[in-house]
Formats: sequence, structure tokens, C-alpha cells
Amino acid sequence: MSSVAVLEPTAGAVAEGARRTLLGRVAWLHRQIDRIADAVATEAGLIGGGEVAEVERAIRRLEGVKLGLIARADRDEAHRRHGATSTSAWLDGLTHAGGASASAQVALATALDGGLEATRSALGAGEVSARSAAIIVQAMRELPADLTGRDRGRVEAALVRDARRLDPAKLRRRATLALADAQRSAAEAAAHQEQLLVDQERRAYQCATITLYDRGDGTTKGEFVVPTGAAHALKKVLEAMTAPRRARRFTQESAEDTIAAELLGESATAPGGRNDDWAALSWAERKGRAFTEILEHLPTDRLTGRVAATVVVTMTLEQVEAAAALARESGVPSVGAVACDTGHQLSTSAARRLACNAGILPAVLGGASLPLDLGRQERLFSEAQRVALATRYTECAARGCDRPYAWTELHHDPPWSKGGPTDLDHAIPLCGAHHRLVHDPAFTHEVTRGDGGEKEVRFTMRR
Repeated sequence: MSSVAVLEPTAGAVAEGARRTLLGRVAWLHRQIDRIADAVATEAGLIGGGEVAEVERAIRRLEGVKLGLIARADRDEAHRRHGATSTSAWLDGLTHAGGASASAQVALATALDGGLEATRSALGAGEVSARSAAIIVQAMRELPADLTGRDRGRVEAALVRDARRLDPAKLRRRATLALADAQRSAAEAAAHQEQLLVDQERRAYQCATITLYDRGDGTTKGEFVVPTGAAHALKKVLEAMTAPRRARRFTQESAEDTIAAELLGESATAPGGRNDDWAALSWAERKGRAFTEILEHLPTDRLTGRVAATVVVTMTLEQVEAAAALARESGVPSVGAVACDTGHQLSTSAARRLACNAGILPAVLGGASLPLDLGRQERLFSEAQRVALATRYTECAARGCDRPYAWTELHHDPPWSKGGPTDLDHAIPLCGAHHRLVHDPAFTHEVTRGDGGEKEVRFTMRR
């Protein structure tokens, strides 16, 4: 009786079979995407928010799968089999994502692979984005080394919970207070936040560069890298000078010799004027004109002394008292973060430095807040009220709208025509488009209030 030899598959054959199975499943996925794309292109009817949200969730899940593949490739040193110098170089060669993007993907993949189970699971389920996951990874990396594993778990769980409801910019600001989730004292959490911001600001300042190239046709092309706080200051000025609907009031309230008047005054926009083509310009072109006016009017006699700016710090009386108590507890003059009206955070040390150079205008809101409550005596909101609201809002209050606060108009809630007072608590900043929509009978709107007192307006078309 002859025996039959049973050949065991080699490890290489097993790996090749698994690879073919994976590629087959990806090919099936491509076919499903083709079917979805065809349905979107051919089926009649409006697409609701649910479909878009589910597609976004699927994209996030695929991001999680891709990062898992990258982590596995890094563990197996797959790049060596292809003659690449590193996993990021190998990935860049496959995807053409660019060196910086490939390196960031490898860093995120390996960080999630090495721990952070809650973050990895949330990304795999499509509950958070890869960008938010990267913010969580960075926040966890910056925690004090003496935190216990249990405390680190609390911090990660809190950040994942926040990532499900916050956009990346807001999550990044929230992450600077992550230490509070580890049940550390308010003083420790604030001191940690201050140190993170100081380190970030120092690195940002050291990275500042500018390059100017004369193109030989009367124009110069430039590229710069500056700290985000400085960029937001420039962005705010440009937006205030070019904002639709606000521009007319901006110039009417300005003296004839101001930069705003030279940009949008009657002589500038009249036929033959420097900006007589203003209405035909794109927003980028308008901001370019505004930037040119700023450069031509730099206060060169003041650049080595006090700068021509005012820092407005608005806080409640309770915040002032809490800050004083915190200073006594920590022994530090002031720690934590200062929120700018652009949404950017500054360390308190940076805020003190700017205040020394620019002067500071304190506005403490407490008690009756009489200067900011005008009742029915005035129909239009004041500039003081706009400044106060800038501490709550960085953009239009309509849900999903990212038009900057500098572009907004203040809407009465309830409307002035229905007895609404011109008080701070009854003001909602809306861009021109959403301000018109709030008065459009074809739409209904719902106003909700966030934990910080900010309002959000959600619009629904009437059926």
C-alpha cells in the first residue's frame, strides 16, 4: 500500500494567498463604489444629509484600514523588499502623497498601532476622522510622563468623546486642557496648557520665514511662514476691509484719510478711480488690494516702538475672580490660555508681551453689563457689542458656515420688529447670506445654545 505525501503550503504561499484575498475584496469594494457613483449621477431626487454622513463615515473607516496596512508594512519592514529607504518613502512612491504627507501617515499609523485602542477603534468605526485622531495622538504624546496608565486612559476617552462632536480646530484647543481629564488640579491643568502653548509659539516664531521674488513685470510674488496668531491678525484686518455689506458702513464711519477710505471710498471706486473695478474682483483679488493698501500705509515711524494695535480682553467677573484664585494657588502670575476673537489661543505670557507693545483694553462683563445692553433705545448693535461677541464667535453662527466673524451682521433674536431688544444676549452673528435666509419665509430656523453661551442657527426648508 503506497503512502501519499501531503505537502504543506509554504509561508510565502500562505502570504501570497492572503494578499490575493485582500486584493479581491478591495476589487469588490471598487465595484460597489462604481454602483454608488452611478446611482448618485442618475437617480432623481434630493440627497439628504444622511447619505453624505454615511459616505463620510465609510471614508473614515477606509482611512483606518489604510493606516492599519501602513502599520503592518512598517512592522514587516516591507520597504526593504522594494529598495526604499523607509516606510514613508515606500508609501510616497505608491501613493504620490508627497513626502510630508507620507511621513505624517506613517507616524499616525505607528502611533495607533502601538496603543491608543480607544482612538483606533473610533477611527475604525468611522466615528472620528484621521485628522482628529492625529490631534489625539499629539495630545497624548505631550502629557506629563508621570501620568498613570489609568489617567492616560481617562484623557484618551475624553478626547475621543470630544472628537465625535468637535471639528479639528476646536478639538485642538480642547486638547490643551486634556490634563484636567486626569483629575489633576486646575492649577496643574492650566500650567500644562500654558507650557504647551509657550513651546508651540516658540517653535512657530523660530520657523518664521519670508521670500520675495520680483517677477519683472511690476509685481512681486511672495511666500511666508508666520505664527498662526500673527496670520490671524492679518486675516482679520483683510476680512474687515473687504467684507461684503460691512464694507460700505466700514468706509462711511471712517475718516477720509484712512486706508479703508482709500480702498473703498467714493474717489477710489468712482470711474477712473484706483478701484473702479472692485465689483468684478474675486475675494482673493480684493484681499490682495487691501493687503497692498496696508503695506503702502505701514507706520514706519512707529515700527520700533508701540505697534498700532489694541488688544481687547473680554471676560466675565467670575473669570477674573477665578484667575486671581488660581494665581494664588499656583504661585504663577497668570497661567492657561487667552482666547482670541479669531479662535486662536495664545499663552498668557504672549498676551502680556503683546499688551505691553500694543496697549490693552479690558472689558469685564458682569452685573448689569449696562454698556452692552441697549434695550429698545437703539435699533443697531454697537461696536462695543461686536467686540464682546468676538469672544464667543469666530465665524457665522449658522450651522456648518465657516464665513469669518468679521463678515457677519448682528441679528436680533427675537427680531427687532417683534420686540427684540438690542442686548448682547439677543445678538446672533450671521453672514449676509444667512441673515437674508433667517428672514426668508421659505425657511424655518431653530436657535440652540452651546455650553459657552454661543448660539447656533439651523435652517430647514419648508415643505
